[in-house]
Amino acid sequence: MQSKDNSSHKYKYMNDFMKLLRRFVPPYKKYLALNIFFNLLSAILTLFSFALIIPILKMLFNIEEANYAYMHIGEASLKDVAINDFYYYTQEAINHFGPEWTLALLGTMLVIMTGLKTGTAYLSSYFIIPLRSGIVRDIRNFVFDKITTLPISFFTSERKGDVMARMSGDVAEIENSVMSSLDMMFKNPVMIIVCVSMMIAISWQLTIFVFVLLPIAGFAMGRIGKRLKAQSLAGQTQWGVLMSNIEETLGGLRIIKAFNAEGKVKLKFHDENQKFYHLSNAVARRQALAHPMSEFLGTAAIALVLWFGGSLILSGRTTMDAAAFIYYMVIFYSIINPAKDLSKAAYSIQKGLASMERVDKILNAENPISDPYNPLPIPTKFKGIRYNNVSFKYGSNEVIRNVTLDIPAGATVALVGQSGSGKSTLADLLPRFYDVAKGNVSIDGHDIREFRVHDLRSLMGNVNQEAILFNDTFFNNIAFGVENATLEQVIEAAKIANAHEFIIATEQGYDTSIGDRGCRLSGGQRQRISIARAILKNPAILILDEATSALDSESENLVQQALDRLMKDRTTLVIAHRLSTIRNADIICVMHEGQIVERGTHDELLCLNGYYKHLVDMQSIGS
Repeated sequence: MQSKDNSSHKYKYMNDFMKLLRRFVPPYKKYLALNIFFNLLSAILTLFSFALIIPILKMLFNIEEANYAYMHIGEASLKDVAINDFYYYTQEAINHFGPEWTLALLGTMLVIMTGLKTGTAYLSSYFIIPLRSGIVRDIRNFVFDKITTLPISFFTSERKGDVMARMSGDVAEIENSVMSSLDMMFKNPVMIIVCVSMMIAISWQLTIFVFVLLPIAGFAMGRIGKRLKAQSLAGQTQWGVLMSNIEETLGGLRIIKAFNAEGKVKLKFHDENQKFYHLSNAVARRQALAHPMSEFLGTAAIALVLWFGGSLILSGRTTMDAAAFIYYMVIFYSIINPAKDLSKAAYSIQKGLASMERVDKILNAENPISDPYNPLPIPTKFKGIRYNNVSFKYGSNEVIRNVTLDIPAGATVALVGQSGSGKSTLADLLPRFYDVAKGNVSIDGHDIREFRVHDLRSLMGNVNQEAILFNDTFFNNIAFGVENATLEQVIEAAKIANAHEFIIATEQGYDTSIGDRGCRLSGGQRQRISIARAILKNPAILILDEATSALDSESENLVQQALDRLMKDRTTLVIAHRLSTIRNADIICVMHEGQIVERGTHDELLCLNGYYKHLVDMQSIGS
């Protein structure tokens, strides 16, 4: 049963490795072919350079007194003719130049052969490097591209720190473990096959003995690395937990300090780091055991081959002589290191495949927000938007229930209600950040799922409660969603958003970097930059998600002026916390527990003396 499990484990490991190669190697087939060619050439040159040992032993040191006559091709097998004629020319060189000069000549040939061998070995590595680094580059690109296309719902269930760990730590592990082993995986088997072929030609009896011996050593090595992949997977998962912990700590540093919680977060991090420490030790110790164990087993194998081969020669049960046996042992010894490297590469690849599994959770994640097979063109002028009996769930929690809402073109519709009533979720369904569970959202009677996602979102501009800015210049943040925007266009948008004055007051004006997430700006300034970005995009539909709720009165006034300019003649969906900002909306919808419970103008809703009146009274704005 244990043997069956081991076999299944090895098959799965090799299958996973081959699938990895089939996925990423095809663009680099040329480099792979050149690598294999030079590996083969290097292996053959290795055999020929070792072959020079035999005539040195036989002729120069009088191990054998035989005389050789020149043979023509066809008089014997090609192998016998080649060996005989090589010995003949060596013998002639000894007769004409003497043993010393012949020794020097053979030494020169050995140096030349070794130079060619090392040169071809270098070329094999030279051509595998673009394949290794190219595959790692492609994996990083694929992961980043996938992250940008995955729906927002994916990141509500995944920790950002863990996603970052997969992009950084796991991809680095693939590079260090799998890609760095590719050369060994393609080089060592070629060397082993060529050398074993020569070993069979020299002595098939001894080679059969080797074939029986090596699998026993291989089984012992396999026992060491059996759990390496599982431990590596646990270690990389724990690394993701650490990254998430760091990301949360950096993001919440102000609260941590305000609540004197430094000791609490330190203790949590130290506990998680201690778990990673133990897992890292387990993996590293198992890897460290591979080399000494392989060296011990290799030495034991050589000793057994020496004993068995010597017994064959001493008993006369083989045609192999002492010089050929030494050559055989040199070849056998030359495959020990490739075999050890191959086993180390196998363990290293298993560790990397554990990281590839984690990366594949991103690469293989399904994106439910997809384009239709035959998309409709976006209408240039639309009559309105309709939410038709829409329901939506986060998992099993229903947050929108049977909502029907019409938004006429050019109208301003506001959503109000307590936190958690479903306002932001309802707005997120319009640009398809999420898809409805039941019902549909339509533009001019066409379900928005019939349009390309890119075309649909090109109609819309977003200004959120938290201004999402990037660590770049004012110019690039404002021009973020517009191709080939000019400085004049950016300046005009900034002026409309009441942002131009504070921008030109900075040291480099529009070329000034605003820092990470706009940390060098106040909340009101960040919001006005995000409004300028929306103004420059000039969207037909505007989504404002509590755009002024986090601002002080002075900043709110400046931002509201900018928003009023932005909303003019646009279809606008406003999510409002401060009811004073939406008194002039065409329609105000009051949401409660995922449903619209009241709708109408500000005055109409006050007359109902219901939910809206209660909200107004709580904010003390009067009628």
